[in-house]
Amino acid sequence: MISLRYHIISIAAVFLALAVGVVLGSSTLSRTVLSGLSDERGDLAKQVSDLQAERNSLNARLASEDGFAGAIGPMALRGELDQRTVVLVTTPDAKPADRDAVRALIGTAGGSVTGELQLTDAFADPQKSDQLRDVVTRLLPAGVQLPTASDPGTLAGGLIGSLILINKDTNQPQAKPNEATAAFTGLSDGGFVRMPDKLAPAQLAIVLTGAAQSGNGAGDRAATIARFATQIDRSGAGAVLAGDTGSADGFGPLGVVRADTAATSILSTVDNVQTNAGRVVTILALRDQLEGKSGQYGNAGNAQSVVP
Repeated sequence: MISLRYHIISIAAVFLALAVGVVLGSSTLSRTVLSGLSDERGDLAKQVSDLQAERNSLNARLASEDGFAGAIGPMALRGELDQRTVVLVTTPDAKPADRDAVRALIGTAGGSVTGELQLTDAFADPQKSDQLRDVVTRLLPAGVQLPTASDPGTLAGGLIGSLILINKDTNQPQAKPNEATAAFTGLSDGGFVRMPDKLAPAQLAIVLTGAAQSGNGAGDRAATIARFATQIDRSGAGAVLAGDTGSADGFGPLGVVRADTAATSILSTVDNVQTNAGRVVTILALRDQLEGKSGQYGNAGNAQSVVP
């Protein structure tokens, strides 16, 4: 006869066996999982290492190619802007190094820089757009007509274009010296530009900007610079809008221009002016503007080609 004690011992043995099985099973499973995770971690570490090596190789190649462009580019530009005059317009985020390099290449190409106009943060500030419109209409020189568009970028381009560019048909200034001084003073007093020093009207213009806009109103600020540059082009013999690659996306001035077929039909853009190659292309694009050609150049996905 099976006693109660036997039942208790049997049940205890079963539970003990289950416990031992769970421990042994979990230990085996843990070792398997840990081994798998360790292998996966090793694979990921190798992938990261390979990607870093590839990135370093590409960076070295780009640096080498850009160095080549910096050495050979000036030779290719000789005479491209022979006896041509160029005015520089810079936005607040334009890099001084880009400006200085472009200025030097203009001289290498046989051209001369007549001055620089620096725009301020207020120029493209959406909250200052009504004030900018008012200043532009009050400062318009006699005989100069503003474009019919009502956005602040186009209107400001209509005014400033008449001040910094000569008439492409007559090669004569579009505003008298005293009118230009009064207009620049009014724009400076309004906080929209820095008063230029010895700026004379030129045949061509390069508008230098930085990367993509950010923060509240980024799209509006980018649109103001884009439309301003487009109107500058219309005001003289030609213009190029040049900036960093980031400026070519939807929140950058170049991106706004490249999304507008009316703008791309006349205005050229360069999206890698931070490189030697991009600076050389900026001069070549400006040369093509003299022939009525326009194009969108650089490394961004919405560029037409790398060079003209």
